[in-house]
Amino acid sequence: MKNKLYYGAAWYPELWSEEVLEQDILLMKETGINLVRIGEFIWSALEPEEDKIVIRPFVKYIERLHRNGIDTVMCTPTPTPPIWLTHGHPERCYVDESGTVMGHGARQHICTNNSYFRERAAIITEHIAKEIGALPGLTAWQLDNEFKAHVAECMCETCKGLWHIWLQQHYSSIERLNEAWGTAVWSQTYQRFDQVPQPGPAPFLHNSSLRTMYRLFSMEKIAEFADEQADIIRRHSSAPITHNSSVAFHLDNERLFQNLDFAAYDTYASQENMHAYLLNCDLWRNFKPGKDFWIMETGPSFAASLVSFGVPHPNGYLKAEAVAAYALGAGAFCYWHWRQHRSGSEQTHSSILSAWGEPALGYDNVLEANQARQEIEQIMLSTRPLRADVAITYSDRTKAYLATEPHRKLNYRSLLGDFYKRILHMGIHRDLLPEGGDLTGYKLLFTPFVHYLSPEYVQSALSFTAAGGIWIVGPLTGGRTKEHTIHTNAGLGELERLAGVKTKFTYPLESTGTIGHAFGVSAPLSLWSSVFEPVSESASSIGMITEGVTPGLSFLTEQPYGQGTIVMLGSMPAGEEGDLMLCKLIDHYAERSGVTVRSDVTKGTIVCPRNGDQGELWTIINMDGCGGSLTLPRDGHDVLSGKSVACGPLSIGEYEYRVIRL
Repeated sequence: MKNKLYYGAAWYPELWSEEVLEQDILLMKETGINLVRIGEFIWSALEPEEDKIVIRPFVKYIERLHRNGIDTVMCTPTPTPPIWLTHGHPERCYVDESGTVMGHGARQHICTNNSYFRERAAIITEHIAKEIGALPGLTAWQLDNEFKAHVAECMCETCKGLWHIWLQQHYSSIERLNEAWGTAVWSQTYQRFDQVPQPGPAPFLHNSSLRTMYRLFSMEKIAEFADEQADIIRRHSSAPITHNSSVAFHLDNERLFQNLDFAAYDTYASQENMHAYLLNCDLWRNFKPGKDFWIMETGPSFAASLVSFGVPHPNGYLKAEAVAAYALGAGAFCYWHWRQHRSGSEQTHSSILSAWGEPALGYDNVLEANQARQEIEQIMLSTRPLRADVAITYSDRTKAYLATEPHRKLNYRSLLGDFYKRILHMGIHRDLLPEGGDLTGYKLLFTPFVHYLSPEYVQSALSFTAAGGIWIVGPLTGGRTKEHTIHTNAGLGELERLAGVKTKFTYPLESTGTIGHAFGVSAPLSLWSSVFEPVSESASSIGMITEGVTPGLSFLTEQPYGQGTIVMLGSMPAGEEGDLMLCKLIDHYAERSGVTVRSDVTKGTIVCPRNGDQGELWTIINMDGCGGSLTLPRDGHDVLSGKSVACGPLSIGEYEYRVIRL
């Protein structure tokens, strides 16, 4: 997987004539496409009738691609079960939280926990793996397609039975469940596990524990399906296995990728949301540390369906996207899709070729991005992304807690994205780490918006802090138990003792006129917040509430712990002043913790540090089309031009990229 940078596209040979396929392969070679993904929606083509399975055409496609120097990612076709599997069998279909049963059509209409679906999915996957698994040119496998992209937790009878088994495994006795969930509230006490409902239609809100635990149950079950599919493939193939996921889907990505070989994701972020694009790169790099991640889908220009469309990329942006991905650790940068669909629900989606075979909008940008790939390929292959000094914890499990308790429609992805964007724009190189990520060697750790901190995570963070790191906890962190209940020993549980504070109140500061002061800045405070009183001799107040409901209490404190420091951020500064305060906070603790992997790069331009046998390498990319600048800390060598570059100011043009060895 490391002798080339992959540049790919999704291809659907089952939809086109022989003449079209011949034209496609010729044009793929011209555009630099060296990787093709096939098969995610072909179940009915492989098995038009139950047990009448023919794989041979796809063997020929892979062999043909290989003869033309193009490698293949083969997908399992389970997101679109054929009509014979679901027609007349609503019990096999997905049921949403309102009780509506999905019919055949679109995709993901099946319940992936249904035993008959699992049986047929195993059969078709084994047939594919047997015939394709050892083919030259098969470079990787993709399981299914975008698990839980269009659906969330299934409420069918199959899932109800599995839910009751899951509860018994987790709680052993119904008495323990009742105690953990606090079911005495509103007379919800259960006598047996089979009485515990799914969180379907109800007159008001469900018990928080019921809702959140069902979400976590669903995340675990889809990961088990992935494990099962991967095990089948491994009996017949040594090619690595992945899945094309997203932070937007109803998944626990850390658990999903636990038993897969490398991480991959899909993204259609526009230029305006370039921070979301980069967040994904910084996160997926760390699901399988030391291995390249793959971008399995992105648009050549814009995303669209029958009812919606995105904004086309400006000319030049695609090149910047591709270079940024490779520089931040991607081994593949792939498009959806090669040739425009002539039918279906996404026929308006951008593609490299139109349905009639002409270059589509963005085609020239696809060529330009390939030229950039070729120019940087050997540099990227001989180096690795430099680990950051700063870690930000990412938690898909937190999505479950915030979905249950969103307050005023809070969204984890948006909250974390806005927080991340400040660190990005400050030129600080950063790693997003899943909850189980190794914190060894980092200097500064942020843990924002994580309702529940597991004992394992807390111990890891404390070990990091004791060794000299600075741990910034909050806002909206630590206030809930594992079962999504409120602590009864303290507002933030054991965290308060560790931080040397007492939480006096937790309440919404939104629209209360509350003003906080820290780092010489006064700003409004927002979100559901915790306000503190330092109680240990070594704890100190860094940010004080000066106006509002609780003046004189702290929203920002710090306490020494071992050789490091625990910082409690109880509330979110808001507005322009709040943004300034947060930037000052980040800068203060970055400097104090000794963060050095950073630059003074201007907003809209990024630095991607890498390391190799010949030292440190900075890939500098302008992504907003406005150009930018930074200060080189020492003399360097422009690897692409072969020229020396003096330390000091360096300008970057619109969508330009430079590779500087320092």
